[in-house]
Amino acid sequence: MAKAAVKQMTKAAIIEHLASENELTKKQATAVLDSLVNLAYKEAKKGFTIPGLGKLVCSARKARMGRNPQTGEAIKIAARTVVRFRVGKQAKDAILGGKAPAKKAAAPKKKAAKR
Repeated sequence: MAKAAVKQMTKAAIIEHLASENELTKKQATAVLDSLVNLAYKEAKKGFTIPGLGKLVCSARKARMGRNPQTGEAIKIAARTVVRFRVGKQAKDAILGGKAPAKKAAAPKKKAAKR
């Protein structure tokens, strides 16, 4: 059996939801959403936080060696800056339902047998 496809909210659906929840027109809700997105683009280099949701940050990746999967030849991958999104604790708790899953604890070390 095939899994049922999960529908993501489109921009239009987000705008409609914002408009109905906050008694705004769709035009006003569109302006608010576009303004927030443009502000995030401008401020991402310094770090842009949406309280309760997460943070956009830029981070530097070091240069590294990689492999061409077709030929197996070693290639140099240049250093570059990437944009990352760090999900906030409140968002994790709300989405995952309470505490985030705990990491597996390391197995306790066995004591040496006495002779």
